[in-house]
Amino acid sequence: MKVLLDECVDSRLAPHLGALHVRTVAERGWGGITNGKLLALAAAEFDVFITVDRNLSFQQHLPKFDIAVLLMIAKTNRVNDLVELVPDLLAILPRAAKGAVTRVGL
Repeated sequence: MKVLLDECVDSRLAPHLGALHVRTVAERGWGGITNGKLLALAAAEFDVFITVDRNLSFQQHLPKFDIAVLLMIAKTNRVNDLVELVPDLLAILPRAAKGAVTRVGL
């Protein structure tokens, strides 16, 4: 499964996601691209987009994108707080629906 971490997610989370094929927005050279265009680019190469941006589902019409969006909701966006959610994220990942947001956490 190919996973893209949003630029608002600490890239140090990637090694905690195990055997998943994880890349970051910065690694792809997509930093600063607006969410709509970013999701279109991501959908062409990735299965899942992981973010902490709680406004994404209000700003974009997600059903038009062929990618699952996982929204991590932790106490803070610090990597230590996000790492606590990794077991739940990995459990939810296989059944996350494309074109929709799946919440992970609080």
